Amino acid sequence: MMQLMVGPVLALAIGAGCRLLDIPLPAPPKLQGALLVVAMTVGFLVGDKLLG
Repeated sequence: MMQLMVGPVLALAIGAGCRLLDIPLPAPPKLQGALLVVAMTVGFLVGDKLLG
């Protein structure tokens, strides 16, 4: 449960830090690439729940 709360907070902190420090965002610049990352993350989490 704690990971579900920490994950989005950490992601937002990394995104804000990259923006403030003018570092290129560590994510694909296109919507399709971002959706692929989301799909892989959801698949990982679902697989973890089903197998673990």
